[in-house]
Amino acid sequence: MKIAICDDDKKLRKDLRHLIEVQLDLMALAYEIEEYESGNSLLEHIDKKEPDILFLDIEMPGMGGMDTAKALRNLEKKMLIIFITAYPDYVFQGYEVHAFHYILKPYEKNKLKEVLESAVKELASQEEQFYIVQQKSGTIRLSVREISYFKSDRRNVCAVQKNGEQVSFYEKLDEVESKLPDFFQRIHNRYLVNMNCISKVESSSCVCSGEELPVSRAYKQPLAVAFAKTMLN
Repeated sequence: MKIAICDDDKKLRKDLRHLIEVQLDLMALAYEIEEYESGNSLLEHIDKKEPDILFLDIEMPGMGGMDTAKALRNLEKKMLIIFITAYPDYVFQGYEVHAFHYILKPYEKNKLKEVLESAVKELASQEEQFYIVQQKSGTIRLSVREISYFKSDRRNVCAVQKNGEQVSFYEKLDEVESKLPDFFQRIHNRYLVNMNCISKVESSSCVCSGEELPVSRAYKQPLAVAFAKTMLN
């Protein structure tokens, strides 16, 4: 795992680096950490040393953190950006650059642990995953990311993909759910959706890949929470 810290304050860089190292050591993960004192310095090295996770200070002289993040996204860099700031008001600007999270100064050990664990989990979920379907005609491997939702009629399950293609197979929806990553959410006894495909949530329905699906009362609150987390991330 490659991590970068971009902050003009050397002491704060060192402090943050130490906290990150402690947490990653506890998680038994291999890692490399690079430090940068400015947005320009980071951009100069980004092609050779692109990180998986970037801790980026917002308030820096010259090119600030927000402008640096915009430049990175314009270069189509996909790393997880975690903003560092002393001012909570800046947090809302992070939506423009799809910031993953933020940490307020002074650093709190528990908050850093929470954000870092979440980032590591997100990186793992981004790796290509497949759902294996057994049919009479043979075995089919479906890319999990490309599945919009699953719908079931008792044990007859249908995987609806983003391209509109549907693959039917025989299995309990509960068993399907147990094999999927956390970004899949139950919304109904008969429906299981990819939260990354949800664009709208209403009181009794949601829009998934442009299609309106029913939401039962039992899953209404968990769906609202999951949708809010997806919007934040």
